[in-house]
Amino acid sequence: MTHVKPKFAMYWAASCGGCEIAVLNTHEKILDVDANFDVVFWPVAMDAKYKDVEAMEDGSILLTLFNGGIRNDENEHIAKLLRQKSKILVAFGSCACEGCIPGLANLSPVGEIVHTAFNTISTDNPHEIYPRTSYDVPEGELHIPKLEKTLRPLDHVVDVDYFMPGCPPESHQIAAVLDLVIDVLHGRATLPPKGSTIGVGNSTVCDECPRARNVKAIKEFKRIQDIAPADPDLCLLEQGIPCNGPATCSGCNARCPQAGAQCIGCYGPAQGVTDYGARLITAFASVIDAKEPEEIDRILDGIPDPTGQMYRFSLPASPLKANREAFKAK
Repeated sequence: MTHVKPKFAMYWAASCGGCEIAVLNTHEKILDVDANFDVVFWPVAMDAKYKDVEAMEDGSILLTLFNGGIRNDENEHIAKLLRQKSKILVAFGSCACEGCIPGLANLSPVGEIVHTAFNTISTDNPHEIYPRTSYDVPEGELHIPKLEKTLRPLDHVVDVDYFMPGCPPESHQIAAVLDLVIDVLHGRATLPPKGSTIGVGNSTVCDECPRARNVKAIKEFKRIQDIAPADPDLCLLEQGIPCNGPATCSGCNARCPQAGAQCIGCYGPAQGVTDYGARLITAFASVIDAKEPEEIDRILDGIPDPTGQMYRFSLPASPLKANREAFKAK
């Protein structure tokens, strides 16, 4: 009897494609995917058509890794389609889990975003031609996806079984999750409870970081390029560099701080953190060496982009979600 392998799918929505590369960076482990799964839908790696997925039976795909947020109507359609066809749907990467960098566009209305994209100094568009959602050509009517007013994380559109953050997820964490799923297939393990965040640690980046930590007493915040050279062994936050480690989930082995760059929060909020930005500003405020409100404000003003610092990866998933300007008419 021919053994029928379970089906695997992966999709790329509003994201950069780094999650796809991270999967390939598992090296020989990618062969385990081929050995244990029938890859039926992975547009970046194979010739795949939406109609092929639409023709599949509901629930016939065992595992789908969905990376990217929901920015247009095509993203939403495929998210709902893959939810319908998949037993296990994983929000894979920061964009799907939280919105990530594309989610910062939620600070502006769609019309302004499009106008900027087609009218900057690097764009030659003297006649101000903008994309249309439909256009008549001799061959028929062409359609392109329509941008929604805001970007949404995957779980704001469909039910999600598991969340795997990271920008992108670390390859060793992907490999560990693949091993777990394969063990489940062979009856050697069980899946975690639905809704779990997988491929992460159970603490913060600070707890993974080998840099020395003392009593922090910050007189000012500085950009890392303004400190030359930064102490290679001392906590970056203690040097006045706004590092997001105190609020960020562990699992990356503190890769950025170990390389001399501050954590920017791509692994998402640590366990128990409801609002990443609120948790981070609390952590920053707790290490400021000042008592007077005016002095505290002066020190905090040393953070040049507060929104980008506090919500670089998590704005669409936060209680804020978007600027009210984003909901204005196009």
